[in-house]
Amino acid sequence: MDRVIPAGFTLIELLVTVAIVGILGSFAWPSYVDHVRRSRIAEATGQLATLRVAMEQYYQDHRNYGDASSVACGTAMPAAGQFSYSCATSSKAQAFTIVASGTSGTSVAGLRYQVDHAGLRRTTALPPGWGAVPQDCWIASRGGTC
Repeated sequence: MDRVIPAGFTLIELLVTVAIVGILGSFAWPSYVDHVRRSRIAEATGQLATLRVAMEQYYQDHRNYGDASSVACGTAMPAAGQFSYSCATSSKAQAFTIVASGTSGTSVAGLRYQVDHAGLRRTTALPPGWGAVPQDCWIASRGGTC
């Protein structure tokens, strides 16, 4: 006599599978979010380094970092995306500070980095649990170390 076995899964098998996927996802998702955040931080710090070089080139041509009466700095800031960029010069345009601030509503919200005319790299704001600020380096990952 042939015995017919019904095809399909039992409810217990489905629940065990869902539980396993949920447990794996609870570990994988935070790691993925941190990975995406770190890649966006690299974009901002790279942009700050590029802007610093552009400001030094402007200084070589004009002997100042920008005309305070017309523009804050001698070079245009990039369009805002994950980070927004701003620049400020001293009263005689002999010093500058460029700031990259994480845009609210993105994975980099709460992050703020800066570079100045002396090449000092600083982290001035971090999300909760990332460490203490200010730090004289660009912190790129959770833990607050350079």
